[in-house]
Amino acid sequence: MSRPGPKIPPLSVTDAQRAVLEGWVRRRTTAQALAQRSRIVLECAEGHSIMEVSRRLRITPDTVRTWRRRFLERGLDGLCDEPRPGVPRKITDADVERVIVKTLEETPKNATHWSTRSMAAATGMSQSAISRIWRAFALAPHRSQTFKLSTDPLFIDKVRDVVGLYLDPPEKALVLCVDEKSQIQALDRSQPVLPMVPGLPERRSHDYVRAGTTTLFAALEVATGKVIGSLHRRHRAVEFKKFLAKLDKEVPAALDVHLILDNYATHKTPAIKQWLLAHPRFHLHFTPTSSSWLNLVERWFAELTQKKLKRGVHRSVPALERDIRDWLTDWNENPRPFAWTKTADEILDKVASYCRRISDSGH
Repeated sequence: MSRPGPKIPPLSVTDAQRAVLEGWVRRRTTAQALAQRSRIVLECAEGHSIMEVSRRLRITPDTVRTWRRRFLERGLDGLCDEPRPGVPRKITDADVERVIVKTLEETPKNATHWSTRSMAAATGMSQSAISRIWRAFALAPHRSQTFKLSTDPLFIDKVRDVVGLYLDPPEKALVLCVDEKSQIQALDRSQPVLPMVPGLPERRSHDYVRAGTTTLFAALEVATGKVIGSLHRRHRAVEFKKFLAKLDKEVPAALDVHLILDNYATHKTPAIKQWLLAHPRFHLHFTPTSSSWLNLVERWFAELTQKKLKRGVHRSVPALERDIRDWLTDWNENPRPFAWTKTADEILDKVASYCRRISDSGH
């Protein structure tokens, strides 16, 4: 029969201590180690056992015991790191906090974002010290990213509809991702392209001469990766109707056709609706507004742009269209489907998490 272990003294926190601990947990500028120690103490104060706290926070039981004991012995001061040997620090925790708060909550008077020089001037610290603090807390004021959240009232329903077609397509049906790549420019460089040589990359002039534009209508077959394409000089409902007729001709008559496409006006004109009524095997599924990332054909357009159009030289629109047709033919000789892996619930959870972060940051 095993002996019972030593009795662990209970842990309790005062209202003032709880306010400080919860502040350390919530504040974005708190070091992760201190935030975790605060969570340990708060969990133990709720009456949870060491093993339960270990499982809930995914840390070792020894870590829970250590910081539980430190708090019982020294209170809030016990959660801070011990002084280390060596030259005393010249930059205090208060200095670090001041830089981080200023970086996150303020902007300089004469600029839209901080630089190491402007922050050093504003805080009286060295530029290298500012740089070290920013690196330690993964702050990069010089960087900026763009985003756009869909405001479609049917966003959830449309995501589930489209993703359902990707992951569980209907039987005896073909799922096609449809879109138009409009305004593809035939561009000729103002000077001849210099080919790559050992030690030097290919070189092109930064300016070019425009020779006209064309529009590519494309339908990507989700299952196989094959693409049905059609080139037109204009981008109207008339051209889209012609493309639908081409799809109707090339897709076997025994199959239903499910088209995934965006909310562009040419997809919803009376002429298109009348054509769809006359062809009941065609079913349209619209992506949410501002959500072109949900359409797999956009991934194929990226391949076309990167591998053929971006560095291409075309002196006329017919030459551009010929190159696009050749590339399309070559693709269909060895098509590669794009696998969709995320479920609708995973996508919606990620969007909800992103919205919460934006809300918590005060925007």
